[in-house]
Amino acid sequence: MIGVVAFALSLQAQTTSTQEKTLRLSLAEAQQYALEHNATMKNASLDVRKAELARWESIASLLPSVAASFDYQNMCGYKMEFMSGISIPMNPSGTMGITTSLGYNGAQFVGLVMSRLSREMTDISQQQSEQNINSQVKNVYTSILVMERTVQLLDSNLSNMERMEQSTLASVRVGAAEQTDADKLSVQVASLRNSINTTRRSLQMLYNSLILQLGADVDSRLVLTTPLDQLLSVDNAASLLGEGFNLHNNYNYQLMKKSEELAKQQVNMAWMNYSPTVALFHQYSSKTYFGKDEGMNMTPPNMVGLQLSWNLFQSGSRIAKVQEAKIDYEKAVNSNQQAEDALRVQYNQLRYNLITALDDYRIQDANLEVTQRVFANVSEKYKYGRASSLEVTNASTELISAQNNYIQAVMSVIQAQLELEDLFNK
Repeated sequence: MIGVVAFALSLQAQTTSTQEKTLRLSLAEAQQYALEHNATMKNASLDVRKAELARWESIASLLPSVAASFDYQNMCGYKMEFMSGISIPMNPSGTMGITTSLGYNGAQFVGLVMSRLSREMTDISQQQSEQNINSQVKNVYTSILVMERTVQLLDSNLSNMERMEQSTLASVRVGAAEQTDADKLSVQVASLRNSINTTRRSLQMLYNSLILQLGADVDSRLVLTTPLDQLLSVDNAASLLGEGFNLHNNYNYQLMKKSEELAKQQVNMAWMNYSPTVALFHQYSSKTYFGKDEGMNMTPPNMVGLQLSWNLFQSGSRIAKVQEAKIDYEKAVNSNQQAEDALRVQYNQLRYNLITALDDYRIQDANLEVTQRVFANVSEKYKYGRASSLEVTNASTELISAQNNYIQAVMSVIQAQLELEDLFNK
């Protein structure tokens, strides 16, 4: 009895563990899961925090700095003797000091602007990473659904071919059909089974890839709940063709413009080598003698100061740095102009790819419908002996080819739509 209970508890624990590892995810849920668990997104969030800390580091350089010090001196009983016979004991003493200082130059303020730009670039990069993760998840998610649809189509073909194989074998046994007809169908059935097994292995690889994209436990079991028909919307894909391309919405363009601004600030930073440095300070000191006789205290308790330093001549090195920075800025402007043209060309190409994919999808969809009717017609004729096994084999091969072409057309539409959406920053 105890053994039965223990076995039941163990079985329940295993069932619970399996349930915990099963993830039922729609496409939106899978994308959100990846944003929360994917290692790339975690690193992007850390980069944002690091950039924010660097910005505060630049701000902190403009704030006062406070330093404290303590000094202890012991003259070992030494006394200062004067000719008049007066002596002053040099008692042990301790001095505590607090110094508050401020220092400013032009480079600090330019550095503050550059740290802000770096922070903004990090934000854009994080948003771009989110977009890339969403696109990658959608791509693999859709590929799995397409591959499952492929398996369903192949299973349906296999069932039809197995029924005809069994019918042909029965006809062979009663002498109504040739053995070669049955052999041809058997080869076709074996080929279909092999194709299904290969497709299932590819499907498992896609599931493993999606688990990596999600950042989920490698032992997790995924159940995808969004149907393929919901993702494959020809109308939504076609609507993208009517949208204009706004460069300012593209993350790559935004990063390029920020890089250009950084190059311009580098020119300002080079000019700041000509600016003076201003330093202000306040120092408080308190000196205490340890002993019964008070020593001579010549330390002022408070002192303020102002320092202005200006490097007047550096043998032309500073102007050379300014010219170098200007050249780098001009190169950045030229590169950005070229990148803008490349983005516009990319838009035209991706738009053309989507138009081609939609046209091919419509053709392959119609071809699949016709090929299915032809196969059904040949199968019906073969059942009553009005079609040969060769005709059945050819019709089956054409159907499989039409199904493969249809699946490829579906993937082409989805891929072209994804690439155009990424360019639009959707």
